[in-house]
Amino acid sequence: MNSTLAAATGEPYQLNWLENQWEELYKDRNPLLVTGIVAFYKIQQSKVNTSADYWKCTKEVLYQHFLYEAPLIFFFHPMATFLGMNVSAPFPQWKYIWPQIAIFFVYEDAYHYCVHRLMHWPPLYKSIHKVHHEYAAPIGIAAEYAHPLETSILGFGTIGGPLLYHIVQTHYFHGSRDWQLHMFTMLFWIMCRLFQAIDCHSGYDFPWSLRHFVPFWAGADHHDYHHMAFVGNYASSFRWWDYIFGTDVKYRAYRARQAEEKRLQKKKGL
Repeated sequence: MNSTLAAATGEPYQLNWLENQWEELYKDRNPLLVTGIVAFYKIQQSKVNTSADYWKCTKEVLYQHFLYEAPLIFFFHPMATFLGMNVSAPFPQWKYIWPQIAIFFVYEDAYHYCVHRLMHWPPLYKSIHKVHHEYAAPIGIAAEYAHPLETSILGFGTIGGPLLYHIVQTHYFHGSRDWQLHMFTMLFWIMCRLFQAIDCHSGYDFPWSLRHFVPFWAGADHHDYHHMAFVGNYASSFRWWDYIFGTDVKYRAYRARQAEEKRLQKKKGL
């Protein structure tokens, strides 16, 4: 029920979780300053992208989307049908969808870590990956700002996991129809993946960001350092591969220095 409907019916409107968080931002504070305070959650506060940066990024992303990605998107449905993917109703139950989404995230993250780290090999970085690093302080739409070849290679991590799952489940396990991959699940997964990519390139680490609730989630805090330092933190969704292989050592040292500086500043202010 929205506020208009509540006024019409006379029933009190119950704020949802996000609305409550919004109200808390302004509660007992100067409303003229609150909006500006949001900027303090920007990770690289000294680097501000201009309107020209946003426009350049938008044009390039749209160009690639229509020229390179659109044909692949339209080709996917007949390919999925050929492979026997379920495309008709009813949809699977969520108790089957969520485990599949989790599998796809784990697969994509491992694939992304390996390929992304390889992309930082000097010859590949100079000829391909350097395009993506034009934005040292990333913005959400820059998640898809990359060389067309990189977009294609990394994109296989997104569709490769579901296709591999479908092939293994169909031809080797002969599982129940409930566990078969459905086109709805595939599209929902792509939506989740896009959300993750935009989030980690947003440049903002809000108190409600997912990484504050899921400790091993990477998020903007993790990936923003990669764009700032140009090395380390190669994974996309999770933190464990960088931790296991030691490619987050400089990142953790950097965050420790920041925490210590804040502690000392707070101590001096008391």
